[in-house]
Amino acid sequence: MGKAVSRALVLDFGGVISKTLFETHALSEAALGLAPGTLVWRGPFDPGQDAPWRAMQAGEITERDYWALRMRETGALVGEHWTEFPQFVGRLRGADPAAVIRPEALETIRAAQAEGFRLAILSNELDLFYGRDFRTKLPFLADFDLIVDATYTGILKPDPRAFHLVTEGLALPADACVFVDDQARNLRGAAEVGMPHVHFDVTKPGDSYARALSLLRQGD
Repeated sequence: MGKAVSRALVLDFGGVISKTLFETHALSEAALGLAPGTLVWRGPFDPGQDAPWRAMQAGEITERDYWALRMRETGALVGEHWTEFPQFVGRLRGADPAAVIRPEALETIRAAQAEGFRLAILSNELDLFYGRDFRTKLPFLADFDLIVDATYTGILKPDPRAFHLVTEGLALPADACVFVDDQARNLRGAAEVGMPHVHFDVTKPGDSYARALSLLRQGD
Protein backbone atom coordinates (compact mmCIF):
# COMPACT_ATOMS: atom_id res chain seq x y z
CA MET A 1 0.00 0.00 0.00
CA GLY A 2 1.13 3.61 -0.53
CA LYS A 3 1.99 6.49 1.68
CA ALA A 4 -1.60 7.27 2.53
CA VAL A 5 -1.70 4.41 5.03
CA SER A 6 1.98 3.88 5.82
CA ARG A 7 2.96 6.75 8.13
CA ALA A 8 1.26 9.18 10.50
CA LEU A 9 1.99 12.51 12.16
CA VAL A 10 0.64 12.50 15.73
CA LEU A 11 0.35 15.91 17.37
CA ASP A 12 -0.40 17.20 20.82
CA PHE A 13 -2.83 20.12 20.63
CA GLY A 14 -2.14 22.80 23.22
CA GLY A 15 1.25 24.38 22.59
CA VAL A 16 1.87 22.39 19.42
CA ILE A 17 -1.12 23.19 17.21
CA SER A 18 -2.34 26.20 19.17
CA LYS A 19 -0.16 28.92 20.62
CA THR A 20 0.29 28.73 24.36
CA LEU A 21 -1.51 31.11 26.65
CA PHE A 22 1.94 32.47 27.52
CA GLU A 23 2.34 33.75 23.96
CA THR A 24 -1.02 35.50 23.80
CA HIS A 25 -1.02 37.60 26.98
CA ALA A 26 -1.66 40.78 24.98
CA LEU A 27 -4.78 39.26 23.42
CA SER A 28 -5.90 37.90 26.79
CA GLU A 29 -5.43 41.24 28.55
CA ALA A 30 -7.43 42.98 25.84
CA ALA A 31 -10.21 40.39 26.06
CA LEU A 32 -10.38 40.74 29.84
CA GLY A 33 -10.02 44.54 29.94
CA LEU A 34 -6.72 44.33 31.82
CA ALA A 35 -3.86 46.76 31.47
CA PRO A 36 -0.99 45.60 29.24
CA GLY A 37 1.62 43.74 31.26
CA THR A 38 -0.81 42.55 33.95
CA LEU A 39 -0.28 38.86 33.16
CA VAL A 40 3.33 38.10 33.98
CA TRP A 41 3.51 34.28 34.12
CA ARG A 42 5.55 33.09 31.16
CA GLY A 43 6.13 29.36 31.66
CA PRO A 44 8.76 28.03 29.26
CA PHE A 45 9.50 31.54 27.96
CA ASP A 46 10.79 32.67 31.36
CA PRO A 47 10.88 29.67 33.73
CA GLY A 48 13.10 31.51 36.19
CA GLN A 49 10.22 33.86 37.00
CA ASP A 50 7.51 31.19 37.09
CA ALA A 51 7.90 28.99 40.15
CA PRO A 52 4.70 26.96 39.62
CA TRP A 53 5.88 26.14 36.08
CA ARG A 54 9.19 24.88 37.46
CA ALA A 55 7.29 22.80 40.01
CA MET A 56 5.21 21.29 37.23
CA GLN A 57 8.29 20.47 35.17
CA ALA A 58 9.82 18.81 38.23
CA GLY A 59 6.74 16.62 38.66
CA GLU A 60 5.75 18.27 41.94
CA ILE A 61 2.36 19.32 40.52
CA THR A 62 0.46 18.22 37.42
CA GLU A 63 -0.17 20.32 34.33
CA ARG A 64 -3.83 20.53 35.31
CA ASP A 65 -2.76 21.79 38.75
CA TYR A 66 -0.70 24.51 37.11
CA TRP A 67 -3.55 25.75 34.94
CA ALA A 68 -6.05 25.54 37.80
CA LEU A 69 -3.79 27.93 39.71
CA ARG A 70 -3.57 30.35 36.78
CA MET A 71 -7.33 30.10 36.28
CA ARG A 72 -8.00 31.09 39.89
CA GLU A 73 -5.49 33.93 39.80
CA THR A 74 -6.73 35.37 36.52
CA GLY A 75 -10.37 35.11 37.48
CA ALA A 76 -9.64 37.01 40.69
CA LEU A 77 -8.11 39.85 38.64
CA VAL A 78 -11.45 40.46 36.92
CA GLY A 79 -13.71 39.59 39.85
CA GLU A 80 -14.89 36.31 38.34
CA HIS A 81 -14.85 32.77 39.72
CA TRP A 82 -14.24 30.18 37.04
CA THR A 83 -14.71 26.53 37.93
CA GLU A 84 -14.19 24.96 34.50
CA PHE A 85 -11.21 25.29 32.18
CA PRO A 86 -13.36 26.18 29.13
CA GLN A 87 -14.57 29.26 31.04
CA PHE A 88 -10.97 30.31 31.59
CA VAL A 89 -9.72 29.56 28.10
CA GLY A 90 -12.86 30.96 26.48
CA ARG A 91 -12.50 34.28 28.28
CA LEU A 92 -8.81 34.56 27.40
CA ARG A 93 -9.11 33.36 23.83
CA GLY A 94 -12.33 35.14 22.89
CA ALA A 95 -14.70 34.03 20.16
CA ASP A 96 -12.11 33.34 17.47
CA PRO A 97 -9.91 30.36 18.43
CA ALA A 98 -8.56 30.22 14.87
CA ALA A 99 -6.60 33.39 15.66
CA VAL A 100 -4.32 31.48 18.04
CA ILE A 101 -3.58 28.49 15.82
CA ARG A 102 0.08 28.35 14.84
CA PRO A 103 0.58 29.11 11.15
CA GLU A 104 3.45 26.61 11.22
CA ALA A 105 0.96 23.96 12.33
CA LEU A 106 -1.35 24.62 9.41
CA GLU A 107 1.57 24.62 6.97
CA THR A 108 2.82 21.30 8.34
CA ILE A 109 -0.64 19.72 8.26
CA ARG A 110 -1.00 20.73 4.62
CA ALA A 111 2.47 19.40 3.79
CA ALA A 112 1.79 16.08 5.51
CA GLN A 113 -1.49 15.68 3.65
CA ALA A 114 0.15 16.54 0.32
CA GLU A 115 2.72 13.81 0.88
CA GLY A 116 0.08 11.25 1.81
CA PHE A 117 0.77 11.00 5.52
CA ARG A 118 -2.06 10.43 7.95
CA LEU A 119 -2.88 12.78 10.84
CA ALA A 120 -3.81 12.22 14.47
CA ILE A 121 -4.09 14.21 17.69
CA LEU A 122 -3.20 12.80 21.09
CA SER A 123 -4.26 15.23 23.82
CA ASN A 124 -4.64 15.01 27.56
CA GLU A 125 -7.33 17.66 27.77
CA LEU A 126 -8.54 18.95 24.42
CA ASP A 127 -12.25 19.22 25.24
CA LEU A 128 -11.60 19.59 28.98
CA PHE A 129 -9.71 22.83 28.40
CA TYR A 130 -11.42 24.22 25.32
CA GLY A 131 -15.00 22.94 25.55
CA ARG A 132 -16.93 20.50 23.39
CA ASP A 133 -17.93 23.02 20.74
CA PHE A 134 -14.36 24.19 20.18
CA ARG A 135 -13.65 21.71 17.41
CA THR A 136 -16.49 23.05 15.28
CA LYS A 137 -14.70 26.42 15.12
CA LEU A 138 -11.57 24.86 13.60
CA PRO A 139 -12.43 23.33 10.21
CA PHE A 140 -8.94 21.88 9.69
CA LEU A 141 -9.59 19.35 12.46
CA ALA A 142 -11.87 17.52 10.04
CA ASP A 143 -8.73 16.54 8.12
CA PHE A 144 -7.49 14.41 11.03
CA ASP A 145 -7.98 10.67 10.80
CA LEU A 146 -8.09 10.25 14.58
CA ILE A 147 -8.41 12.37 17.73
CA VAL A 148 -7.64 10.67 21.04
CA ASP A 149 -8.62 12.90 23.97
CA ALA A 150 -8.04 11.88 27.58
CA THR A 151 -11.00 14.07 28.52
CA TYR A 152 -12.97 10.96 27.55
CA THR A 153 -10.50 8.06 27.70
CA GLY A 154 -9.17 8.97 31.13
CA ILE A 155 -5.72 7.76 30.06
CA LEU A 156 -3.18 10.56 30.35
CA LYS A 157 0.14 10.79 28.57
CA PRO A 158 2.79 9.54 29.24
CA ASP A 159 0.87 6.34 30.00
CA PRO A 160 1.82 3.95 27.16
CA ARG A 161 -1.83 2.94 26.85
CA ALA A 162 -2.59 6.40 25.44
CA PHE A 163 -0.17 5.74 22.60
CA HIS A 164 -1.62 2.29 22.03
CA LEU A 165 -5.00 3.96 21.49
CA VAL A 166 -3.40 5.90 18.64
CA THR A 167 -1.73 2.92 16.99
CA GLU A 168 -4.86 0.82 17.35
CA GLY A 169 -7.07 3.60 16.03
CA LEU A 170 -4.84 4.15 13.01
CA ALA A 171 -4.04 0.44 12.57
CA LEU A 172 -0.36 1.33 12.34
CA PRO A 173 2.71 0.14 14.24
CA ALA A 174 4.28 2.61 16.66
CA ASP A 175 7.41 2.98 14.55
CA ALA A 176 5.28 4.21 11.63
CA CYS A 177 4.16 7.25 13.64
CA VAL A 178 5.96 10.44 14.68
CA PHE A 179 4.70 12.04 17.89
CA VAL A 180 5.16 15.74 18.69
CA ASP A 181 4.62 17.22 22.16
CA ASP A 182 5.87 20.31 23.99
CA GLN A 183 6.01 18.51 27.35
CA ALA A 184 9.16 16.42 27.57
CA ARG A 185 7.71 14.02 30.12
CA ASN A 186 4.98 12.98 27.69
CA LEU A 187 7.63 11.77 25.27
CA ARG A 188 8.54 9.01 27.70
CA GLY A 189 5.36 7.19 26.77
CA ALA A 190 6.20 7.43 23.08
CA ALA A 191 9.68 6.10 23.74
CA GLU A 192 8.29 3.21 25.76
CA VAL A 193 6.11 2.00 22.88
CA GLY A 194 8.80 2.61 20.26
CA MET A 195 7.25 5.67 18.63
CA PRO A 196 9.67 8.23 17.12
CA HIS A 197 9.11 11.63 18.69
CA VAL A 198 10.03 15.31 18.66
CA HIS A 199 10.19 17.57 21.69
CA PHE A 200 8.37 20.65 20.42
CA ASP A 201 10.14 23.89 21.27
CA VAL A 202 7.43 26.54 21.63
CA THR A 203 10.07 29.23 21.10
CA LYS A 204 11.04 27.70 17.73
CA PRO A 205 7.90 26.08 16.29
CA GLY A 206 9.14 26.04 12.69
CA ASP A 207 12.27 24.09 13.61
CA SER A 208 10.27 21.52 15.56
CA TYR A 209 7.82 20.94 12.76
CA ALA A 210 10.66 20.62 10.26
CA ARG A 211 12.20 17.86 12.41
CA ALA A 212 8.89 16.04 12.59
CA LEU A 213 8.43 16.08 8.82
CA SER A 214 12.02 14.96 8.35
CA LEU A 215 11.42 11.95 10.60
CA LEU A 216 8.28 11.06 8.68
CA ARG A 217 10.08 11.23 5.35
CA GLN A 218 13.01 9.18 6.60
CA GLY A 219 10.72 6.31 7.48
CA ASP A 220 8.78 6.39 4.26
